[in-house]
Amino acid sequence: MINTIPGVDSLAQKINNASSASAGGTDFVQTLEQTMQKVEALQTEAEKQVEGMMTGQGADVHSAMIAVEKADLSFQLMMQVRNKIVDAYQQISQMPF
Repeated sequence: MINTIPGVDSLAQKINNASSASAGGTDFVQTLEQTMQKVEALQTEAEKQVEGMMTGQGADVHSAMIAVEKADLSFQLMMQVRNKIVDAYQQISQMPF
């Protein structure tokens, strides 16, 4: 069974829905904001897991490493999406009108 990162699977679906919607683009912006909040939540959770492991109050090494990897992968995905948005903006800005 493959464990997925919460919110990442729905990101592609939300982006598709936002791009097909005729509303101005607020859905896309909201989707990006929600995704960034989820990435931040994963990073906070990873920090708590590592802190708990270091102080001996909670998580074992495996749980902490899984939380750190989830946070890292979600951050990398967010950065790739940002890079694609910047590339698209640059291509559009170079189009002659």
